[in-house]
Amino acid sequence: MELLDVVVIGAGQAGLTAAYWLKQRGLEPWKDFVVLDRNEGPGGAWQHRWPELTLGKAHGIHDLPGLKLGTPDPTEPASAVVTRYYGEYERKFELPIERPVRVDTVESLGEEPDAPLEIRAGSRTWRSKFVINATGTWTRPFVPYAPGAEQFKGLQLRTVDYWCSDDFAGKHVVVVGGGLSAVQFILMLEQAGATTTWSTRREPDWVEDPFDERWGVAVEERVDARASAGLVPHSVVRNTGIPPWPEYLAARDRGRLVSDGRIARIEKDAVVFESGKRVASDVILWATGFRPDIDHLAPLHLREPGGGVRTTGVVQVDRDPRILLVGYGASASTVGATRAGRRAAVTALERLGRSSSAG
Repeated sequence: MELLDVVVIGAGQAGLTAAYWLKQRGLEPWKDFVVLDRNEGPGGAWQHRWPELTLGKAHGIHDLPGLKLGTPDPTEPASAVVTRYYGEYERKFELPIERPVRVDTVESLGEEPDAPLEIRAGSRTWRSKFVINATGTWTRPFVPYAPGAEQFKGLQLRTVDYWCSDDFAGKHVVVVGGGLSAVQFILMLEQAGATTTWSTRREPDWVEDPFDERWGVAVEERVDARASAGLVPHSVVRNTGIPPWPEYLAARDRGRLVSDGRIARIEKDAVVFESGKRVASDVILWATGFRPDIDHLAPLHLREPGGGVRTTGVVQVDRDPRILLVGYGASASTVGATRAGRRAAVTALERLGRSSSAG
């Protein structure tokens, strides 16, 4: 079996960025590197977003290197815009993407620090000197434990299950989570004729600072501090907060975006809050974030006692220099994914002794 220099796992924002720089700086597609993507087509996690999330309402769709997104219609679904954009990007730069490929495990073929890695996906295998892991978080939605959740007779769904607000017209929905998705769900449900109650663990984190590059760098630094310590990364909202956009502030002022706090327990037809308030409910929507999709890396024993993967320089894994993590920690959001993809590619090239081909 031919030994590749690099296998990139994931063809979202970070994975495509890494692939672009690998090619631009001298690696030959298919011969030196490939990209394995679990989806049927281009678009990364964006292709799975609900149609009501239009480009104008989406937070942080960033340009990929070498090809600007341009100015698409802001009323078009973000899923359609990004799918088209990523597809054009893959074709323009002739990136070596194989799909659909769902990676099961990444294992070392020896005890030596530079032993080849074997990437397995069903009956297929690839061998490589380095792996750039860009699998993100979309496939690992997190639902916290809530006493009594198993006896709820209504519908429970997660962010990844949400599709159309009209499905909830006339129903009462408890939206759980303090992030931007929860905020958007509440506003969409209101427009569709549903009533809502908002549950968050802490008071919603409204921020006054503009969501600009300086803010993005500060967010990255906070998240990277935990990853550098080998701790489990905090949720995105804990580091970013909710922007003071007029639409959000107006909803807060009319009492729609006001949290009732933590859930104490769930009954068969209601949610009871720690305040004692009981809310009859038809639906519970768990917009409670995600965890990194890195279970396939478990054979390499990358986790620290703190539960996380310790990284240096955002992407470099301390326990195994053959693995470069993007879409993890500080690069788990669109703010840092492009920079991290480039950094991972450059780091891999340096370790391969190919940095002299940089242009």
